[in-house]
Amino acid sequence: MNKFIYQSHLILGAIVSVPLLAWALSGFLYALPNTVEGGTVEKIDAARVKVSPADAMANANELSGKMLPTTALTLLMKDGRPQYQSIGGLGADSIFVDAETGQAAFSKPPTLKTRFFREAHFYFFAGSWQVILLLIFSALATLSALTGIYLNIVHWGRVLRPGTSKEAQT
Repeated sequence: MNKFIYQSHLILGAIVSVPLLAWALSGFLYALPNTVEGGTVEKIDAARVKVSPADAMANANELSGKMLPTTALTLLMKDGRPQYQSIGGLGADSIFVDAETGQAAFSKPPTLKTRFFREAHFYFFAGSWQVILLLIFSALATLSALTGIYLNIVHWGRVLRPGTSKEAQT
């Protein structure tokens, strides 16, 4: 039984390590300044904000030609100008609205680094399978951890129990 659990632990570890490595590497990239688009932080110049959040959302809807499922509207400084970022769904696409003029524009395609970050860190590559994949990999990681804990308990139980060492058996 222990041999089966040991082999299962090794196989699960190999399967789980690939997405875990991508997730960790993408998080590392995010932690480095200026590696992901929008990585710089500038103080918002409130005196330059002339457009209300409601107007910004209306301008974003007008640009897209439909009512957007906006889940977040963020005011930020981008390229030295106050901008609203209207985000829908899980944040994969967004519209920027100039907070001074109200001019709306679709966000530019992300750079390769930003795309890697989004795809790897949030599993955007999976589309509608995103949640299912996250649940599957979470379950596999849990099984890997549980088999590792079991194997450690068995190992240390044998090591710490007097009279069960190999010298005592020979």
